[in-house]
Amino acid sequence: MATAPRPAIEADSMTPNPGSGPAGRPASLRRAVLGVGGALALVVWSALAVMLWYGHGHEIETATERNVLLSRVFADGVTRNIESTAQATASLAASLARGVAPDSPEMRGSLSQLLNNLPFLRGVGIVDAQAVVRGSTDRDQLGQQVPMAALGPLPVQERDALGGFVPGRGLVDAGSASVPAGVGFLPLWRVVQPPSGEPLAVIALINVQAFINTQQATLDDPTAAAALLDYRSRLIAATSGVPHPVGADLTGLPPFTQFLPQREFGHWAGNGLRPEAQMAAFRVSATRPLVVLVERDRQAALAGWRQLVIWLIAAGLAATAVIALLTWLSLRSLSARESARAERDAAQRAVAHRERELSITLRSLQEVVFRTDVQGRLTFANARWADLTGADPAQARGRPVWHLVVPEQRDEVRALFADDGGTALRQTQACMRDAQGHLRSFDIAVMPLMQAGRPAGFAGSAKDVTERNTAQERLRTQLAFTEALMDNSPLPMSVVDLAGRYLRVNRSWESFMGRQRAQVIGQPVGSHLSKAERAVHEAQDQALLATGQPQRYESSLLHADGSLRDVLISKVLLPGATGQPAGVLSVLTDVTDFRIAERATREARDAAEETSRAKSEFVANISHELRTPLQSIIGFSELGMHRGKAHERLAGMFSDIHAAGERMFNLVNDLLDVSKIESTVGTIHLERVDLRGLVRGLLREFEPMLLSRGLAVDLALPEYPLTAKVDPLRMQQVLRNVLANALKFSPAGSHILMAGEVNEAGEPHLWVRDRGPGIPPAELEAVFDPFVQSTRTKDGSGGTGLGLAICRKIVEAHGGRIQAENAPDGGAVFHVVLPARGNTETLPMDL
Repeated sequence: MATAPRPAIEADSMTPNPGSGPAGRPASLRRAVLGVGGALALVVWSALAVMLWYGHGHEIETATERNVLLSRVFADGVTRNIESTAQATASLAASLARGVAPDSPEMRGSLSQLLNNLPFLRGVGIVDAQAVVRGSTDRDQLGQQVPMAALGPLPVQERDALGGFVPGRGLVDAGSASVPAGVGFLPLWRVVQPPSGEPLAVIALINVQAFINTQQATLDDPTAAAALLDYRSRLIAATSGVPHPVGADLTGLPPFTQFLPQREFGHWAGNGLRPEAQMAAFRVSATRPLVVLVERDRQAALAGWRQLVIWLIAAGLAATAVIALLTWLSLRSLSARESARAERDAAQRAVAHRERELSITLRSLQEVVFRTDVQGRLTFANARWADLTGADPAQARGRPVWHLVVPEQRDEVRALFADDGGTALRQTQACMRDAQGHLRSFDIAVMPLMQAGRPAGFAGSAKDVTERNTAQERLRTQLAFTEALMDNSPLPMSVVDLAGRYLRVNRSWESFMGRQRAQVIGQPVGSHLSKAERAVHEAQDQALLATGQPQRYESSLLHADGSLRDVLISKVLLPGATGQPAGVLSVLTDVTDFRIAERATREARDAAEETSRAKSEFVANISHELRTPLQSIIGFSELGMHRGKAHERLAGMFSDIHAAGERMFNLVNDLLDVSKIESTVGTIHLERVDLRGLVRGLLREFEPMLLSRGLAVDLALPEYPLTAKVDPLRMQQVLRNVLANALKFSPAGSHILMAGEVNEAGEPHLWVRDRGPGIPPAELEAVFDPFVQSTRTKDGSGGTGLGLAICRKIVEAHGGRIQAENAPDGGAVFHVVLPARGNTETLPMDL
């Protein structure tokens, strides 16, 4: 850049005035140059100091956020694994409570599957009241004694408890001093009372080293460490590099001295697990008294910042040297007025050199930096220009900057280079195409370079903001979509702040409440409600803020049409920018019509039950009335048969009358059974019964009939008790009817199978298979209807058709199910499945 001649200075040199002559003016100019140089150096070092301060804070913040995130991840992992173990032990306890033996095949399979599904367990054991192992994932421990004192106190029955760290590899060597340091487990207890009466303890051994191995792999940083402690500040396990042994008391750590129990998570800088200064964070498990601590060496966290310090100091020294050089050159040019041209040439060379240095500096910038002449034609651009356009910046010299943007924005960019006398920064945003032809957005800033009060050129920069604009556009689109979704929702919605003032309502809310949003925005919630009604809603809001869990409850609200409507109110917290709750979203669901339909259904059901009761009472009364004459008919027919033995024809007539009376009498008895079962006041008295005893007693009852017909029953019952809660008399009636049907329709000399088991759902399951003609597939359900018989057995041997109907009613009254199917090789199979019940002894038989 050429320096224009300064004739005014030459003229001043011939003036004899001492204040403005050759001796006075250069001295004032030298002072000005020195002042400018010092000011530039001060600005450079001030900027470097600000950058160092910001970089230091950024490194600290980054390390802190990483520690907080890892502590949350590790605490969630520990909580999730322990709660999975708790659910598994609860499942085992439930199996023991329903009578499954600790060393049964079913329990062995459950223990093996549990160990496969939860690899972080050392093992699971079942211990009796004498501390003897009754069941275990390690078969070698069966029958061995467990040192219970090493495991801690027993928990309350039906609840689990997590014990402290116990040295050892298993139950038998719990508390052993011979295992290596750090090898141990956390016992998770659950005590259960099985049907046998002797309490059992299910103990899961949680391998804490598995947690630490996961944390060590996740950290993947030798300068970082993690540890697991209990709530009493005792060390349970830690990653490598932590000098404290397992069981060490770390009461002096900040979580126990500054945060707990008021806060269950936090971060700090200073004292930690290791002797050097640390940056650390901790978090308490959401469900267990365990603390996860993550830390990183403070010096290692600031290593990148210290490297930045070196580079910035070097840059500051270089900039200071450049400023000093410029100052020296300026002073030199002033000190030799007689050799002005030679000094100007030297200054031009110095400027060219400085431009080369500046070009090197600008080449490292990520923004496009350029300079133009007064007409806006490009004279310089840094290396970022080539990254943007794919062409050498020298090829663009002489072209106006606005020719590089899209045509529709050229006038706006051209205005940046207008010679309007202004010296302020000029900015706009425009689009340009990169080397690949993609359209990208840039923030363009231009500053006039003033000389003698007039622009001599322009310096500017172009920052790529395409990704920022894209993100902002996506955010605007998402916000618009959310607004439209809420406003067009058919459900009334409202958003209130934590102070209880309306922030937003949708159109459905306005229609439901009969109030315009302009009337309620900013107003307190519930101002139109009574004090009692407001108290209900405020209690729900307090529960929502206290627990953070969504709240659902029903209430009554006044509709815009003046009617009182039943509504289901759902409330959730809306998170703010900092992650803390910023408001509450409430959604109203009008359930008035549903409640009206529910009441109508209830009234219809009550009417139907009343009708059924009247029908049952009628059938019972008629059946009782029929029994008296039938008993007379049967009695006189028996007398006639006895006295008419000498007259064959007369004896036959009385025999036919007796048989018809017996069939009629059986039909009346079945009708009485149906009416008793359908009675709304009848009950079934449940008892804990081993179904195997009922089956064997029933077979002894049928032995004469089996012998007379040449039939045999193959009994296939399990060795373990087939326990269920049933009414023994009613269940015998079911099994008697099913077995009697099998006897009726099985050919002489055949075998009937009667078997039982506990299915995968834990339900007792009995089934009877005969070798009879089977049931047509279309009639498999119909045979359970009253007075319906299979078409294959309507030959007089099928009875009245009420037996299976009675069976179904009894089984369903127990909460079970009965069904029939045809065997592949002939015959029918009847299945009776009963529920696995709790402790209820009596159920209403309300059908």
